[in-house]
Amino acid sequence: MDKVRFGVVGTNFISDWVIAGAREDPRFELVAVCSRTRERGEEFAARHAIPNVFTSLDEMASSPLIDAVYIASPNFMHASQSILCMNHGKHVLCEKPLASNAREAREMIEASERYGVALMEAMKPTMTPHFRALADNLARVGTVRRYFASYCQYSSRYDRFKAGELPNAFNPAMSNGAIMDIGVYTIYPMVVLFGRPDRISASAVMLSSGVDGQGAVDFSYGGSMQATVLYSKIADSRLRSEVQGEQGLISLDTINRMADITFTPRAVNLGGGKTTAAVTENLSASVTHDEYYYEVAEFISLVLEGRRQSAVNSHLNSLITMEIIDEIRRQTGVRFPADQPET
Repeated sequence: MDKVRFGVVGTNFISDWVIAGAREDPRFELVAVCSRTRERGEEFAARHAIPNVFTSLDEMASSPLIDAVYIASPNFMHASQSILCMNHGKHVLCEKPLASNAREAREMIEASERYGVALMEAMKPTMTPHFRALADNLARVGTVRRYFASYCQYSSRYDRFKAGELPNAFNPAMSNGAIMDIGVYTIYPMVVLFGRPDRISASAVMLSSGVDGQGAVDFSYGGSMQATVLYSKIADSRLRSEVQGEQGLISLDTINRMADITFTPRAVNLGGGKTTAAVTENLSASVTHDEYYYEVAEFISLVLEGRRQSAVNSHLNSLITMEIIDEIRRQTGVRFPADQPET
């Protein structure tokens, strides 16, 4: 097998973006889409030249036409749909956040192991050459003292919410809100780089629907390193993200779409009023593909090589991230219907 035949679940703009990037990989073949309505599915299929349309996920998951499924449905459906597909022997690339909570994430990981199929969270930034450049140059900052990440973007749906509507982005029934939608982008790279923190302190601005509109979280790593993340769907920010060390600083333009990465060494006092020049170096990687290409290419490699998980977007990194988000939600009072286990 030199191609992986994909079915897509979810017909929103994220699917459009991922498909565009995925088609830059010659191993990617898009053969099916599943939509709740045939009309919507056929419209999406016509736009992307997809030959098969399903309105039943069970039918698509059991079809011999596909090898893998990309899931871009609402958050609260990620776990059940992923497990259904894995139960049918299909490999699953699931949009971020992987699940509604850590319990669901564990169930998904167990299904991957039970059925011997690949499962990967589609966390785009950590798959890019820019993040690899960050990781490769991390040692240059010396002893790391702080990780700081910010992702604050006024939501295009917030005005509708203020007008009395309840769009999915602010609906707890959809397992949504600021931490789930964009806060996860600030936390996942931290986990990949530094692992699990030993202390978490979170605060949030809560909205009337019961989800968070924005939040701030402080983390501690063994008392020698701290981390802070800021995220918001109700205000904008242009703050850069940073990894601060005793020997220098790595700075990133945006944590979710890295494009400009620099390293600035610490200026050293030479005595006599002289210091070394702190010349900033551009670390930005050479990018030859669409930003979504890299996550799909990684996933396809897993499938073709018979591996169940990525070394970067690993099961453990996804699980730790969900456990962190669970604790943040516990501290800030964000509760989802999906948090109640089925009886």
